[in-house]
Order: sequence, then C-alpha cells, then structure tokens
Amino acid sequence: MPQLLLIPGPSPVHPRILESLAAPTVSHVGPEMVADLSAALEDLKKIVFCQNGEAFIISGAGTLAMEIALLNVVGKADRVLVLSQGYFGDRMGQICASFGLAHDVAGCRWGSGVRPEELAARLAAHKYDVVVATHVDTGTGACAPVKEYADVLRGRDLLYIVDGVCATGGIEERMDDWGIDVVLTAAQKCFGAPPGLALDVFSQRAMVKRRSLPSIPAYYSDILRWLPIMKEPTKYFSTPCVNEIRSFREGTKIMLEEGMPARFERHRKNARAIRAALQELGFGLFTEPEFRADTLSVVAYPAGVEDKAFRAGYSRNGVVVAGGLGETAGKVFRMGHMGNLTAADILFAFEAMEKTLSELGYGFAPGTGVKTAEEILAQGGDTCPIS
Repeated sequence: MPQLLLIPGPSPVHPRILESLAAPTVSHVGPEMVADLSAALEDLKKIVFCQNGEAFIISGAGTLAMEIALLNVVGKADRVLVLSQGYFGDRMGQICASFGLAHDVAGCRWGSGVRPEELAARLAAHKYDVVVATHVDTGTGACAPVKEYADVLRGRDLLYIVDGVCATGGIEERMDDWGIDVVLTAAQKCFGAPPGLALDVFSQRAMVKRRSLPSIPAYYSDILRWLPIMKEPTKYFSTPCVNEIRSFREGTKIMLEEGMPARFERHRKNARAIRAALQELGFGLFTEPEFRADTLSVVAYPAGVEDKAFRAGYSRNGVVVAGGLGETAGKVFRMGHMGNLTAADILFAFEAMEKTLSELGYGFAPGTGVKTAEEILAQGGDTCPIS
C-alpha cells in the first residue's frame, strides 16, 4: 500500500507530476526538452522573485546545489561566514573546508537560531566576502530570519547566499527585494517533485563575481559551463535528467497556478494545524517558538512513547516520518509538512497517529488530535485548491 511521506523530503508527489514523470523519455536536446527546461527556468526565477538573474537546473542533489553556490562566488582570497542553525548549516562549513575555502561558522544551540544582531557583531569584528545562511535547517526545524539578515547586509560589499532546500516555494524568499545573491534549493521538498535536481538562482552581482574569478575548483559544478545550456538547451554539456525536468516543470506550474502568496499562507496554516494537534496529543516541539519553520516540525516524544516503536507502528499504519539527527536521535521525530500536502492528507496522518498511539498503549482522549487539526484547517476555506 502507498504510504504518506511526511519526512522532511521527499514530499508527497501530486498525480499531475507523477503522470508527467511517467511520460516517455525524449531527446535531451529535442524540442520537448527545450520547452520544459526553458519554462522551468523562468518559473524558478518567479518563485524566488528574481527578475534579472540566472537560474540553473542541474542533475544532482541539494548538496550539489550547495557546492555550486559556494564554489562559483568564493575566490581564493575570500572569507566566508556561515550562519549555522544546525546539521545542514554545519555542512556548509564542511564543504568550505573540503575545498580549502577560508571560513568561520557562527553557530547556536540546536533548536535555536543565529539572531541578526549576532551577524552584525561578526561583521563589525571581521571582514567577510560571502555570508551563507540556511533558511530552514532540516535537522533542527529552525527557520533563520533571512530577511532580517538581508537588512543587516544591505549596502555592504559582500555576497549573500541562502540555502533554501527546505524553504524555497513554501516560505517567502525575495531575491531582488531583499538583496539575496544566490538561492540554492532542490526539487523534492516544497516543490513537491521527485528528487534528482539541484537548483540554483544567481543574481547579476553573483554572475559578475563568477566571471571575475579566473578559475574555480570544479568542472561539473562550474556555472559558466552550464550557462550556455540554460540559455539554449539544444546545446550539450552533460546529459540532463529529462523526465525529472519535465516533472519539475509540472510542479512549478502547480505552484504558480496556486499563487505564491496563497502557497505561503497554506504552509503557515498547515503548520499551525499540525502543531496544535501534536500538542493536544501530548507531544512537545523541539524548536524554539520564534524559529519554528512552516515546512517541518521536530517533535519531542511524551513520556511512555519510544522512538523506534512509534515510527515503526506509524509506518505500518500508512505514514512515514523521519528520526532525529545528531544529538536529537531517539528523542524526536521530524515531520515534514510542505509541498502539495492537502487537508485530507493531514487528517489521515492524525487518524493514523492516534491509531498508532493506541496500539502502543499511550493514554489520550481519542479523536482530539484529528478534531484540533480539522478545526484549524477549516478556517478560511480549502487549504489546497490545486487539482
């Protein structure tokens, strides 16, 4: 039986996207591929509110998108400041170290976030050429104040990279208005498409910086090798994921049909409903209130509920959630609520959760989780109008 994926990605894939994925594979330089890639690139820029930048859709995972962002704007003499909210912020520092890029990491307690005043203090104490922030850390559920960071950075002679892997398309990111130079992300989270594509959007400032670098320590990740293909997809550099690009294009169509403001609001409402229902059932939330993301929740177990037994039972009842990472392993589960998730999906998830808790002998008032979620989801009408 199919299971509802409520992990922090991949997210549930809409039937329209699945149908496009299953269509016959076409030539990677043929007219169908040209149309799909060209349209997807334009849609991607609309989703991150970037009018004049350059978008790149490249076969690979979100980690590749991270490498692409860093390697194409960080020169040998540059220094990077990584603002880390946890597991994947730390990975940015690890990528810098792997390529010998000079960097510092400004970290925080897991479940919290780096505040704008801490960024300002770092900039007052040291010179940096690039600042990197993870918008939503998939390990800790912490949503960074990326707009407030942008306010601190405005007018400074440096570039600003935002890792939007668990945020882009579900939480607002306005490249042009906020002065973000690179947004990197991946297809399988808020876009609701299958995994397999690394996505990067570079501002004109970031493109100027790349062209100013005589070389970078990359071949496949060099955006100047990919730029001619993004401009004219009949050209060849490396064989793209034809079917995944077609399905991603269908995903961006769905997003723009819904409208980005409505999509952001739906993510906010779904998050409220899910968290209220979890707390009604006795679960806690690991992430501090001011840093909780609209795209996933890191959920602390109540006394008497064991991690592996809960997740195994929940899976048998039709819903898959993820375990904790690092220091949270065994103490929490991570529940994604992003992409094209519907109200019906959420209610099914809580019906299955209540069944699982009953099977484990956990005491609660039956039906309260479902009812709490249902009441919030009913506010303001349908939570997912896409058909």
